[in-house]
Amino acid sequence: MASDHHRGDMDIQEQTSTYHVFVSMAKWGSLALAALLITITLWFCTDTGFVASFAVGLIVSVGGFLVMREHGSPEH
Repeated sequence: MASDHHRGDMDIQEQTSTYHVFVSMAKWGSLALAALLITITLWFCTDTGFVASFAVGLIVSVGGFLVMREHGSPEH
């Protein structure tokens, strides 16, 4: 049984795909949660008001998107 195993012969495409989906969901989910928490905190805990709180949340979302977006693989 153990001798039938050949290291490096298994197709790991599904595991790689699952890992990339998990990392992507964690990354974008964290950004969405951070923007939501900032918006709600400013709205309810300060005198900022809804419109200004929403604007700050939108700025955080857009800034986070610009920083965390995929840039493609570098050419080496």
